[in-house]
Amino acid sequence: MTFRVAFVPGVTPTKWVRIWRERMPEPIETVAVTVDAQRSAVLGGEADVCFVRLPVDRDGLHVIPLWEESAVVVAPREHVIEAVDEVSLADLDGEDLRPVASGGEEAAIELVAHGGGLVIVPQPVARLYGRRDVVVRPVTDADPTRIAMVWPVDLAEEQAERVDAFIGIVRGRTAASSRGGASATAPEAPADARNGTRGGGSGTRGSSGTTRGGAPGASPRSSGSSGGSKGGRRGGPSGGGSARPRRGRR
Repeated sequence: MTFRVAFVPGVTPTKWVRIWRERMPEPIETVAVTVDAQRSAVLGGEADVCFVRLPVDRDGLHVIPLWEESAVVVAPREHVIEAVDEVSLADLDGEDLRPVASGGEEAAIELVAHGGGLVIVPQPVARLYGRRDVVVRPVTDADPTRIAMVWPVDLAEEQAERVDAFIGIVRGRTAASSRGGASATAPEAPADARNGTRGGGSGTRGSSGTTRGGAPGASPRSSGSSGGSKGGRRGGPSGGGSARPRRGRR
């Protein structure tokens, strides 16, 4: 039976899908959904799990918060904000900030490119629908958005085991580790979600419930190094060992 993973715009589940294909016998598919359809995607059986953008109605769902996304403003090229590295909400007072409907992010950014005001969106969304004729700047004091993974509370045992296996992959569980039951412990954020900071990226931010730490599956660096110890010698003096005394002639 095919395992289906739904995701909202801005989420890239490619790494986890690849690991699933390496480890699991069941095929896997991805399903792109809008924020408006993120809840119904799993409750309606379109997908087994879904990466959602919070908030979401939790009734009937298990929810694991994952990472935060910084907010950015998108403006047309040659707008005044192009001269700065970041802006605050106060800097945008008096600007024509347009609301962005769920599923309409790409159209909203296209409208910005043609002089139709400015929009504030999650940084991964701006990157997904990026264009050369717009400029993107972090909004330092705008509230971040959060990505979570959800799945139905009521599942058949076989489906629950498959969901648990995928949760383990997202959490960085190795193929050799035991597969425990699904928990509400937040998984570690993926590397691309931690690269950003408050100033412009989809990174973790240290608020309650956010995740810190290494990327899923990352192993600590080895404390040893190849070869002999630094500055040391192996096998005694150079030249192949201690010299033998010469025998004199009689």
